[in-house]
Amino acid sequence: MADFTFNIALGRAVELAHRVKTGDPAGSSLIVVALAASGLETDAVLRDKDTLADVVAGTTNEVPVGNGYARKSIVAADLNPVVPDDANDRVDLDIPDQTWTSVLVASGAWSKLVICYKPAASSTDAQIIPLTAHDFAITPDGTDIVAQISAAGFFRAAPL
Repeated sequence: MADFTFNIALGRAVELAHRVKTGDPAGSSLIVVALAASGLETDAVLRDKDTLADVVAGTTNEVPVGNGYARKSIVAADLNPVVPDDANDRVDLDIPDQTWTSVLVASGAWSKLVICYKPAASSTDAQIIPLTAHDFAITPDGTDIVAQISAAGFFRAAPL
């Protein structure tokens, strides 16, 4: 298991994050979804999924909402502008650290965090595009869970 970019997001993640930052369309956001450890499909299977609905359609499940867990929404005000790093010939995308408060054992073990693009507030899971998945193995114990995806950011676009 490792961090990966979903095939549907290859070449698109920077543009979709930029759209959220610039409000195009209004109401777009990034969301963070935790996947349960139980029933998790392999990275090779998951990376081929094109929507969040597809991600959770097989044996993979989202952590049950409640007991301290809910999806996190990241809106334009939460994001830094998308700016190329010309000195290093790349673009790094970052999101703020995410905190879930007092997550109970009943939510079950977590395995991955998925960063997704949500085109509108009313978008269904079938319209939400998964961008990246990050290993995040944790068993809640009633305390806060804090996720820092990576010090460098959740996605890096760089030339081959």
